[in-house]
Amino acid sequence: MDRRVKYTKKVIKDTFLSLLEKKNISNISVKELCEMADINRGTFYRYYIDIYDLLKKIEDEFIEEIKNSNSMMHMQEHSIYTFTKEILNIFENNKKLVRVLFSADSNIYFLDEVLEIAYEKCIGNWEKNKHFDDNKELQNSVVFIFNGALGVINYWVKNDFNVSADVLAKYIENYCLGGVNKFIPKKNNL
Repeated sequence: MDRRVKYTKKVIKDTFLSLLEKKNISNISVKELCEMADINRGTFYRYYIDIYDLLKKIEDEFIEEIKNSNSMMHMQEHSIYTFTKEILNIFENNKKLVRVLFSADSNIYFLDEVLEIAYEKCIGNWEKNKHFDDNKELQNSVVFIFNGALGVINYWVKNDFNVSADVLAKYIENYCLGGVNKFIPKKNNL
């Protein structure tokens, strides 16, 4: 890709993300974006159909980065910690984008797609291990674990990435492997 094209697309993307931090996508116009990015509308339309197409292409690009990460490509070779840490590092390196994608006004389909990628990778590996008596238990376990992890990651994003990716990956691994048993007081049998 030509350097000028790459630069123009980066300016469009950065300007769009800045606008999305301040307002809902339905309130952003191509005209406003182009004025802020200091490009003409013809340049915008050369690469994108509309604002929603731009968001979709940004999401698709980010999903591809996650799919192509070493942990996703070789998931069976990684622990929960290393897999999670690599994904969290990608999120940390794209803070502005992640904040927007995790915001309530953003497209929820992005989060579903991230979950779907991890779900498909894990369920195949876990089915091979035969730790579950039936497939429904396996599916429910995977859904429970991933939605819990996503909730923790969402909390992390909403709190401005308040701990390192390393620390959060350790927390998530501990929750996945040990649950919340250490937080729940045991009842004495009297």
